[in-house]
Amino acid sequence: MERFKKAQIASVLGMIGNIFLLIIKGMVGFVTNSQAMIADFFNSAGDIFSSILTFIGNKIASMPSDDDHNLGHGKAEYIYSMLISIAMALMACKVILDSIISLIKKTPCEFSCWLIIVCIITIITKFLLYLYTHKISKKYNNLLIEANSKDHRNDCVITLFNLIASLLSLKGIYFFDGIVGIGVGVWILITGIKIFLESYDVLMDKTISKETKEEVLGIIKKHKEVEKIAHFNATPVGYQYQISLTIFVDGNISTFKSHEIADNLEKEISKKIPEVYLTVIHVNPIEIE
Repeated sequence: MERFKKAQIASVLGMIGNIFLLIIKGMVGFVTNSQAMIADFFNSAGDIFSSILTFIGNKIASMPSDDDHNLGHGKAEYIYSMLISIAMALMACKVILDSIISLIKKTPCEFSCWLIIVCIITIITKFLLYLYTHKISKKYNNLLIEANSKDHRNDCVITLFNLIASLLSLKGIYFFDGIVGIGVGVWILITGIKIFLESYDVLMDKTISKETKEEVLGIIKKHKEVEKIAHFNATPVGYQYQISLTIFVDGNISTFKSHEIADNLEKEISKKIPEVYLTVIHVNPIEIE
């Protein structure tokens, strides 16, 4: 399936890019003792872990339905997204703590032109990864890739502040380096919490959005044979939803005709609304005066 193939490519590109950045950030960060760069190093380590989980989660989510999993394995996307968010939160706490200690001890960082070069390389690499993953996540409504996309975007902003901290250290202003380290940690933590909540909503079977529900009801109401709609329910199946509802039709029409109306509606809804994985419509007769 194209959706999963594109997601796999995005996760592999993310791993390659982050491994490269991890190496150069680690070498420069620990040599110069820059807390901002060290924080960025740990951020890249977290990104690699996220890319690996994205690859595994997407692989599982792409598996078709079977006897044990009648609705497929789509929720794997959200389970692994939640694992990514937890890892991000733990990493963020580590970065924040180290940066606070650095500020208290007033640990200076040694300026190096390599700090500037690494920052520029990181910004370019991450911006290109962000453009690609953002396009894929929007096109295929993939939360795992969206999480990666947000991470790449955040890294661009984080590294920009890292660059500013490096330039200020050239002027002997070292405290900003620790502040940027704390800012990096807080940013990672906030992003992790947001991804966690999105995943949690789906795993707890949060219903379909109000807009999509109105779109479904709008399609049904266009059919004059339907007199009434009731018992609308929606259950998430991976990135899509299974919906069920009851329609009431004239009790005087044949059973064949009433079920034909329901069958046609099921096909129309699934065709017109990508968020809907499966539509199940129950038909009840109603007395028409």
